[in-house]
Amino acid sequence: MGTKLERIAELSKENPNMVFTSIGHLINKEMLMDCHRKMDGNKAVGIDGVTKEEYGKNLDTNLDDLVLRLKRHSYKPKPARRVEIPKDDGKTRPLSIYCYEDKLIQEALKRILEAVFEPHFYNEMMGFRPDRDCHKALQLLNVYIEKNPTNWIVDADIKSFFNHLDHGWIVKFIESRIKDPNIMRLVHRTLKAGVMEDFHYEPTEEGSGQGSVCSPIIANIYMHYVLVWWFNERVKPIMRGFSGLVVYADDFVACFQYKEDAEKFYMALRSRLEHFGLHLQEEKSRLIEFGRYAEENARKRGGKPATFDFLGFTHYCSKSSKGWFRVKRKTSRKKFRKKLIEMNSLIRDKRHMPVSETIQWINKVLAGYYNYYAITDNTPMCASFLYKVRRMLFYWLNRRSQKRSYTWPQFADMLKVFPLKSPKIMFSIYTGKIVY
Repeated sequence: MGTKLERIAELSKENPNMVFTSIGHLINKEMLMDCHRKMDGNKAVGIDGVTKEEYGKNLDTNLDDLVLRLKRHSYKPKPARRVEIPKDDGKTRPLSIYCYEDKLIQEALKRILEAVFEPHFYNEMMGFRPDRDCHKALQLLNVYIEKNPTNWIVDADIKSFFNHLDHGWIVKFIESRIKDPNIMRLVHRTLKAGVMEDFHYEPTEEGSGQGSVCSPIIANIYMHYVLVWWFNERVKPIMRGFSGLVVYADDFVACFQYKEDAEKFYMALRSRLEHFGLHLQEEKSRLIEFGRYAEENARKRGGKPATFDFLGFTHYCSKSSKGWFRVKRKTSRKKFRKKLIEMNSLIRDKRHMPVSETIQWINKVLAGYYNYYAITDNTPMCASFLYKVRRMLFYWLNRRSQKRSYTWPQFADMLKVFPLKSPKIMFSIYTGKIVY
């Protein structure tokens, strides 16, 4: 099955104008069986309560029945179960939890959409793509700012992006390369499946549920046509100077040499997004001066150069040890505080475990934190995070009973036996290599 999808990807790459009219047959028992094998069985269950393990007990029968319903065009996905996830700003984000069988169909759809569309995505798109991630996005942004004459930044945020994707435009975008009615029927039914919240059914007239397996590729297709293609094919050619774009899912930053170019883009961006049913989050979107001359110009005005947040890092203007301009980054205050709150709650809940097990668990969390945040220039913030975690641990170990468990010297001796993991650079912005 992998070979067939690879062949589709090759055809799509070799023939940019090719439209696929007969690829729905690829969603067969063989593909669905492979989707089942690779599906995460630890995810939350949908409204039917069926887990991967339960579905797999009669796997052959279940898949035969599913394939038959696909052939008869009688397959209809069940509504997703909606839950609200807290956000950093105190608001919530709706998360859609789908039934296991629907996840299998979504995974199959995702594979086909990726095979057709991935060869046409621009390099600026870094989210949910092979061999690309947040670190690669930060590295590309670093190149734009340090190695090019970037002087202005458009830091933009789209309001509730996944919730406001227009279904009509999604279908049009996908139909630009796929005309197979079987695929388009599945896309349409998946988008229109609806949600259940507090035992109440709500139709889905717009958006692609966060939690859907195929939602990331649909989001990429949408951003490709709405923003990235437009920027490369329509915006760049009319810019007077350098311009560059970095996109990760719905989060993006645009770099410009001249202020008038940045202003022209910013004004056009609003109308472009609105045409496709999207809107800028005005309080989080702005045009700032940022680059090798920003600090000097800000000093002349009696102020400090502006900073901006992107992918969990605050970017700021600085200098190298030799006095050359450099853009540096540190963990954003919002992400730093949120993770500390999480750590405090988790350490509190696990304080009655044996100390060795508690620290072993904390080290796993620290390792995950360092894998993302321990990048070039951010060691001080990672060290600060470790310092605060250490103090939390001391506090909660001494709250296990009315009797004080540790003094600071005793606590230090204990950490010599069961040390907390120290931070070190895990990813180099300049070499693009993971450091071990």
